[in-house]
Amino acid sequence: MSEHSANQRKKKGTAVAVPTSLESRPRRRIDPLAHKKRGFWSTLFWTIVGPVSFDVAEAELAAAEQAELAALAPPAAAPPTTPKRPLSAPPPLAKPRPEARPTPPKPVVVPSAKPEPKPVAVPPPAAKPPVAKPSIPKPAPPPPVPPTAPPPATAPEALVPESLPEVIAPQITPEAAPPVVPEAIPEFWPEVLPEPVAEPVKVSFFARLRGGLSRTSGKLVGGIMGLVSERKLDDQALEDLEDLLITADIGVETAGKLTRSLAKERFGKNVTGEEIRGHFADEIATILGPVARPLEIDGSLKPHVVLVVGVNGSGKTTTIGKIANQLVHENKRVLLAAGDTFRAAAVEQLRIWGDRTGCEVIARDTGADSAGLAFDALQKARAEGYDVLLIDTAGRLHNKTELMEELKKVVRVLRKIDPAVPHTCLQVLDATVGQNAHQQVKVFQEMTDVSGLVMTKLDGTAKGGVVVALADKFGLPVHYVGIGEGIDDLRPFSARDFARGLMDLD
Repeated sequence: MSEHSANQRKKKGTAVAVPTSLESRPRRRIDPLAHKKRGFWSTLFWTIVGPVSFDVAEAELAAAEQAELAALAPPAAAPPTTPKRPLSAPPPLAKPRPEARPTPPKPVVVPSAKPEPKPVAVPPPAAKPPVAKPSIPKPAPPPPVPPTAPPPATAPEALVPESLPEVIAPQITPEAAPPVVPEAIPEFWPEVLPEPVAEPVKVSFFARLRGGLSRTSGKLVGGIMGLVSERKLDDQALEDLEDLLITADIGVETAGKLTRSLAKERFGKNVTGEEIRGHFADEIATILGPVARPLEIDGSLKPHVVLVVGVNGSGKTTTIGKIANQLVHENKRVLLAAGDTFRAAAVEQLRIWGDRTGCEVIARDTGADSAGLAFDALQKARAEGYDVLLIDTAGRLHNKTELMEELKKVVRVLRKIDPAVPHTCLQVLDATVGQNAHQQVKVFQEMTDVSGLVMTKLDGTAKGGVVVALADKFGLPVHYVGIGEGIDDLRPFSARDFARGLMDLD
């Protein structure tokens, strides 16, 4: 259909018939500018180029027809819509970019933060209005008004002091509470202080001696009370009592002496266990009386030399330390000589005792000649004016001849300086050895002229009766008895206390 024919029909008002089916329509040559009015240049172009002929696809024909219909339709805005549709697709891509711009909420936060301080400032003015109300007394200039204004002003002032005493009252109550606490403390201390005062109750030495002899006394007293209970003292009873005394290491001779004296007074009479115990205690005290002599130090001798001997383990070094402690308390200057050079522990032990008692100790290396050390100690004591020289010696068994000869050498060397040295020779005896102590005293007395005895470890034996047997047989003075390891557990020997403790009597 040509443009001209279409325009003619449009003018006439006739409808243009458009075929409904594209297939029924024949293919034709299309002049793309046929529907437009040709100008000079277009006519020239088509005259030179000629009409274009090509096969149009079905879709392209439909588009061309739609374009023709759009041109014939009264609204001319239809054609521009077609190109804008493809162009409308890209714009949506650009639109999201401006949508991201409203993201900065910072300008919105700033105004929101400003109103927040404002409400904080609002409460103070809220409290001020009541203060501003008293500004009403401005009409006070007239004379009648001022008298009325002061009463309301005084009323609020009175309210303020009323609240103040309420705050002060709770402060006073806690102040009263603390004084109550210290009052209770002094009341409690007086009750605690007497307790430590009562603790240091010192037990007498006799009580301790009696406790130390409990093993020996228990054996004796139990046997006596079992043998004699309101019965006549006959030969059988005397024989049983003698055997009981022998088992306590009192010795055969001493036991016979005790039973004979009992028979002389009470034979054939009814006796009780208490009477027998009392009689034996008196007899034992009589035997021990002559030998119970404390160690005497001659102040004219400078020094008074004391040689301490004994077998291994009898307690010589410990005894020297305890004797030194007593002499120091008597204001004596004491020098200790560590003559037990065969046992390294003995030298160290004596040095410890020297530190505890404040005494000087002279010692040599282990294995040194004990006789030479004793010689040096005596010269030092004489040169420096010591009051007492205590010489320790190595422990040796009484049946070892070569060792006993070495002890004799110590005495010979000392006597080269002074023939009267040693002035005292103490033999330390372990009470636990029992009857073996008799042989020890015999041998040491022959070698070193033992002048006195020291009995140790009486608190750990049931053979305490050996002291009575030794005193009765040798008559050597018993200077000290030991009942413990403490520095004050060595005490001068008391015959009466020992005898009554042996029979468990007060």
